Amino acid sequence: MATPLSPDRLLAALRAEGVRVVEHPGWRTRNRNHKGAWGPVHGVVIHHTVSTGSASSVALCRDGYSALPGPLCHGVIDKEGRVHLIANGRANHAGTGDDDVLRAVIAETPLPEPGENNTDGNARFYGFECVNLGDGKDPWPAAQLDAVERTSAAICRAHRWGAGSVIGHKEWTAAKSDPRGFTMEGLRSRIASRLKSAPGRPTGPVTPRYQPFPGAGFFATQPVSPIITAMGRRLVAEGCSAYRVGPGSTWSEADRLSYAKWQRKLGHTGDDADGWPGRASWDALKVPYTT
Repeated sequence: MATPLSPDRLLAALRAEGVRVVEHPGWRTRNRNHKGAWGPVHGVVIHHTVSTGSASSVALCRDGYSALPGPLCHGVIDKEGRVHLIANGRANHAGTGDDDVLRAVIAETPLPEPGENNTDGNARFYGFECVNLGDGKDPWPAAQLDAVERTSAAICRAHRWGAGSVIGHKEWTAAKSDPRGFTMEGLRSRIASRLKSAPGRPTGPVTPRYQPFPGAGFFATQPVSPIITAMGRRLVAEGCSAYRVGPGSTWSEADRLSYAKWQRKLGHTGDDADGWPGRASWDALKVPYTT
């Protein structure tokens, strides 16, 4: 049993664990406390979003939808390993689950298979949504899994919990299948190892290195380059994929069609959305630097 962390304590715990935090406007007071209890808290629930793209996933989890109003979690963990804080307090993420599972989490004993849905999980768990389609094929980049581990460990350390206080949504209720694509047993093992040592050093603002615009002529030569692969992965992450296979390292029509989707997402039309990269749209895409 624990009193929920204040916004300042949560932020401090995450940063002390080396988490790359993005604070979104209003996160400190955004919650659904008017709908029910928030606390005492007993653990952390990990989810996947069934969506693509950082910005769109954050917006979905912040605002929710007609059948399930937001916020839908406390933070969104994107594929680049950033944790977007969007809420503090009760959130619509866990729903109802099994009281036997809750007792096992509190005792940090092996989890039973969830059966009944008779307990309000939104009052008892922090929730983090991870950007992933949840189809078992969408990759989990190392940076994202590291952020899931660090975020979970930070909250456990702040409350003096062990790794047994971190569960997947599918372990809370049989009605859910998330997260899919890695095992919770493996995650808890990594969290347990991390908790045995001092937290990671605090991290300040991170200035990532992005690939400079290689010039319009670069793409006209149908290049074979890791830059094309990195670009394609960013387009997929932003929900602008026209790929059937890949992306790969050779510039192709699928790359052009995907890039056209990105240009349209930025609001471009006509010749400005023909799929051939320009400096402004390239800089906005933030392609990671590669050699």
